[in-house]
Amino acid sequence: MSEREAEVLAAVGARLSNAQIANRLHISVRTVESHVSSLLRKYGATDRWDLAEQAQRGTPPPGHLAGLPTSRTTFVGRARERDLVIGLLADTRLVTLLGPGGIGKTRLAAAVAEAAGPSFPLGGAFVDLVPVRDGFVERAVAATVGVTERPGQTLADSIAQRLGRGRSLLVLDNCEHLVDAAAEFVERLLSTCPDVTVLVTSRERTGVPGERTVPVEPLPLASDAERLFLDRATAADPDFTAGQAVVAELCGRLDGLPLAIELAAARSASLGVDGLLAALDDGLRVLTGGRGSVERHRSLRAVLDWSHDLLAEDERELFRRLSVFVSGFDLTAVAAVVPGRTGGAVADVLGRLVDKSLVVHQGGTRSRWRLLETVRAFAADRLDASGERAEVQQWHLRWAVAAGAELETRLDGEWRGDFDAVVDDLRAALAAAAPGPEVLPHRLARSLGHLTYARRFLHEAPGHYEEAARRALTPREAARDLRSASDGAHAFIDTGRACDLLLASAEQSRVAGDANAEAITLAFAVTTANRHPAGFTEEVPHERLRELLDRATAVGDHQDRFVAAHLAAANAWNATGEKVTPEPDLVPAAVATARATGDPVLISAGLDGVGITALADGRFREAHRVATERMALLDDMSRDDPYPAPEITDTYHMAATCAVAVGELSAALSVARLAAADDLVGHQSAVAMSALLPALVLLGDLDGVVRDGPVIWDVCERADSPLGWVSPAVASVALAHGLLGHDDEFRLWRDRAEQVAGSARSRYLASFAAFVDARVALHTGRTDDAGVLIERAFADFPRQDWHRAFANAAGAELAVASGLPDAADRLAAASATATENDWAIACLARARGRLDRDADALTAALAAWDRIGARVEHAYTERLIEELDLSTGV
Repeated sequence: MSEREAEVLAAVGARLSNAQIANRLHISVRTVESHVSSLLRKYGATDRWDLAEQAQRGTPPPGHLAGLPTSRTTFVGRARERDLVIGLLADTRLVTLLGPGGIGKTRLAAAVAEAAGPSFPLGGAFVDLVPVRDGFVERAVAATVGVTERPGQTLADSIAQRLGRGRSLLVLDNCEHLVDAAAEFVERLLSTCPDVTVLVTSRERTGVPGERTVPVEPLPLASDAERLFLDRATAADPDFTAGQAVVAELCGRLDGLPLAIELAAARSASLGVDGLLAALDDGLRVLTGGRGSVERHRSLRAVLDWSHDLLAEDERELFRRLSVFVSGFDLTAVAAVVPGRTGGAVADVLGRLVDKSLVVHQGGTRSRWRLLETVRAFAADRLDASGERAEVQQWHLRWAVAAGAELETRLDGEWRGDFDAVVDDLRAALAAAAPGPEVLPHRLARSLGHLTYARRFLHEAPGHYEEAARRALTPREAARDLRSASDGAHAFIDTGRACDLLLASAEQSRVAGDANAEAITLAFAVTTANRHPAGFTEEVPHERLRELLDRATAVGDHQDRFVAAHLAAANAWNATGEKVTPEPDLVPAAVATARATGDPVLISAGLDGVGITALADGRFREAHRVATERMALLDDMSRDDPYPAPEITDTYHMAATCAVAVGELSAALSVARLAAADDLVGHQSAVAMSALLPALVLLGDLDGVVRDGPVIWDVCERADSPLGWVSPAVASVALAHGLLGHDDEFRLWRDRAEQVAGSARSRYLASFAAFVDARVALHTGRTDDAGVLIERAFADFPRQDWHRAFANAAGAELAVASGLPDAADRLAAASATATENDWAIACLARARGRLDRDADALTAALAAWDRIGARVEHAYTERLIEELDLSTGV
């Protein structure tokens, strides 16, 4: 699938029309139609809606293995091993091909994967780990599979969710330099995804329980070894001829090692078999002793030595310099390590190295080449021996800086595939650079921060920005880098770390003498600590925030629009000493100064103060209106820059929560779906799931909530910071189980909701938990503890509590159903808090009809539930009407 097809598929999954897709991607409607038709064929989808469902599930074309290498030569021999491994994959979840370098493990794995593909309906991926450094195994797999991180969701989660939907195959090629990290990843994946099978190639076993190993031996002599030589020699020279005996002798000297045979065959056109034997004899005389695998290794080394000795000087020069690339390279990259050569000259030398099988042409839409790892190790030795390594690494660094900068200019187009192709080299170039402040490493680190964020390697991005700060030449640059690192940390809701980075950035601005930047950053830290305390392990004391704000006020130029906006926001949010509660009298100034900047991020943050103020006054419909206004600003916020990320995620969360708070469940569901379709958020993130589950359970999609429950729990377990604000979503799963009569699951998920809420229970969970308990008691008819549950439902919740009206209404109806003497008083009390919530109004109308045995009132409640779309409540009301008819004769 092309990158453009992937973009169209994602848009189809978001239920966009062809015209909307064309407008979003800046292509014609006819082009969209062509892509959709192609996707329908590839996925075997019955229609556009079936395709959309598959897109939302991330389903690849059946049997498709992303990243499977295509070969330009025939696969010779290995029939027994191939059939053995295919058979093992049918009932063994981890198979490892073991053997030394050059033995042909990768080629065998590719042949097996291609043949076994149809047995894995959900496809999978073939991941080359050669260029991957320790700590980046998951990113390499994610890039190949086509998944990314989201706020509250790790790469491991994303990979498991993509591969774990059914029978799929993951091939990890060349694990030996990452064997511990690869083993840890494989063991976790296999334990999480029971339908995933893993095929590994390595020089040593992973040690994961249940692993089956298959030794890959040299090609047998007097058969496959000679067949391979003749096939490759004929490809190099169609007129090649040689006697069977001399070919057999040559292959015997090479110990049947496929890579050595291929390298020798590539020279057959120029040397002939006799010349090859003579050259090999000379090489083997130098390397004496050893048997078995050691002997095979010296045979390969001998071939590499004489192959290198036969190269022209310009070929030797390029060959050793190419070893600086840890992954593949294109002509631009090649030219960078031989400065002063014309493009034609570089291409000529590169072509000669390909002809001699020292460089592999990978092909594809954009031609790329690579060195096999065994060959690269040999070339690296030659580079060290030449004394050129430091100079070549500097050229490599300059190329990496230019490549990163060029990719940054293409973020609005097709760039991800090109980034994935070079990212390992960008990381390697930065790691190889001398420590300390320097222009090129600083530029590269900053580019990597930007690119990895845009590629949604969210946990990686802040580290690159912090590295940029360490390499910055000036405190002003370091301050900017640390601010970007903070925004990146905030993107995955680690607000505690984000605040620490803001303070570090402010300190660098102070050292730089940039008073306005210091004031802005300190003020933003104060605002962050007050608006988003849930992401802190320990909340920042008000006195400390007051000190920071005093400093910001003292040093900043109040005539500067951005300084004024940040100070006004910080003053509003920090005035009361209570987190998440701005001072109402100061909010208008915060909004006005934010609007003066024209910055949608600051405007949205200002409007959040208006919304929270409305909530504090119990004006939930006004808060809903403000949240809707904030939603309209999202299109003006970049998804490739970490700066707007906190505002984007908060806007979705507030818009969905406010919609639920007024009983606008369809609106809440719409926001949840928009969040799921947003590239920054994703459909299995904390933000999207916290928006989705309360709306679904109130609408009555109980099976959907139960199905998605494990997703939200996995998000909570893997979170980098506290997620108390997600606890109502977890309690929604408990409510669904309770309404379905799943008693054990109900208790489990109630406990989980309490665990997630933690010390923030009173702020996020108390009222919703009271609502859940009262609702389950009502629907199950278990009213023995009704008095206790009703008291909890009428606890002294603050006016701004989103779920107070739900709790009060549910408590009042439970009082009526239980026949308690104070039921009428409870109804009156709940009615006072329900005026802003359509769901609570319908609930109380039904409770009033029940108390008065008024069928007309119940019929009106039935109509209200129908308007809201609450299926479970609608059905419950229908049953209640029937019961009243039977008991009263109405």
